[in-house]
Formats: sequence, C-alpha cells, structure tokens
Amino acid sequence: MKFTSKGQSPEPELNLVPLIDVLLMTLIFLVVTTSFSKESQLRIKLPEASAEEKVVEATLRVTIDARGQYFINDQQLLKATPDALLNAMFQAAGKDKKPSVVIFADGKAPHQAVIRVMDTARRLGFTNLTFATQQPSKENSTP
Repeated sequence: MKFTSKGQSPEPELNLVPLIDVLLMTLIFLVVTTSFSKESQLRIKLPEASAEEKVVEATLRVTIDARGQYFINDQQLLKATPDALLNAMFQAAGKDKKPSVVIFADGKAPHQAVIRVMDTARRLGFTNLTFATQQPSKENSTP
C-alpha cells in the first residue's frame, strides 16, 4: 500500500520535444523562404564578354546607366561635370591611394561617359581599372 500526504502533489513534468519540433519547423521555414540574392537598385544591362570570369573586390564602384548618369558606390552624382566626378571619386576612395576601380557601364551608356570615368581615374592616379561584364547568353553565343 502506498501512502501519500494530501499536502504534497506530484512534481509537474515539462515535455520539451513538441517545443523543439515547432522551433525546428520555424527555422526550416525561414531558411527556405529567405532570399539571399544581392539585388542592385540600379537596373543596368552589362555588355557581354566571353572572357574568363574573375572576381575583383571593388573599393570604388562607378556605375553608368543607359542615360549617362553616374553613381559612385551606389550614390547618384547629381552633376555630371568632370570636376564633380573627380571630387566624388576622390572622396569615395578615402584614404586608399590606389583603389580598385570597377566600372559598371550599361551596354547602351554613352561612350563619352565611360571615357570620362577612365580619364578621371587617370587624373587621380588610380591605375587599377576593370570593367564589369556578363557572360553571353547561350542563345546569342556562336560556336
């Protein structure tokens, strides 16, 4: 015979297995639904090139859209004058005296706009220039 006192109740037991199941399902849902793609605010269509892909860490990113507007590190340059471009590139480079300059020019950007960026980089002494391109689509490539 088992005697228990009326004042003492059995200790409650907390089952954690359902809680862990809910947390794991929430974690899986978040991982599946989260997108990790880097979307640019600027819509530019880069020219195509079949050269081998090389990753360059840009310390100075100059984007030129189809209308010839300049964006230095995703900040729009309001005046498109050579002096304004020179000042903006100098300030964006900061303390880096030899930054890597990557030019993201739209395929329909005016040639003069691209040359102006290259000339400004030369005037500032920035010699490490490269152009961003995209791989040609399979339907446009020739064998």
